[in-house]
Amino acid sequence: MEHGAAGGLAFLHPLLAWLEGGALGRAMRQEAFLFPAVEIIHILGFALLIGAIAVLDLRLLGWRSTLLPPAVLPAGLLARLVLPVSITGLLLAIPSGLMLLATEATSIGVNTAFLVKLGLLALALLNILLLHRGIWRHIAEWESAAPPARVRVAALASLLLWVGILIAGRMIAYV
Repeated sequence: MEHGAAGGLAFLHPLLAWLEGGALGRAMRQEAFLFPAVEIIHILGFALLIGAIAVLDLRLLGWRSTLLPPAVLPAGLLARLVLPVSITGLLLAIPSGLMLLATEATSIGVNTAFLVKLGLLALALLNILLLHRGIWRHIAEWESAAPPARVRVAALASLLLWVGILIAGRMIAYV
């Protein structure tokens, strides 16, 4: 079942074919309850990951700041609180995503929605890296007040990118 872009990850075709043809790919296709169980784990992982990220992003954007002022819940404290949740989500999403990929790796590897998902994921991770390598180093100067404009822009970009990742991931089955 060939989908989407002609090129895609075609240069990785031997690796994708190995993944799809291996024991994991066969098990994911043949065991009746394995695919749905792994899909549930993947969804749970993304819910934890994106939920934790969204909470921090919304705080950085100033959402509900009249009910819970930044001084009550500083951004650094909130980040430390949600970090274990986001890491847990990531640790669930990555291996389950690879397991889901193994079912039809050669066709998913050229699927336009999958490629968009990977591109958005790369941008989301770059956004995190740039934020933490930049203005986040000076969090003590602003964490109990309204974040600087650069932080709010990064938070908005983060929200949009992660929602885009969810949408692209869901569209894999339909593109």
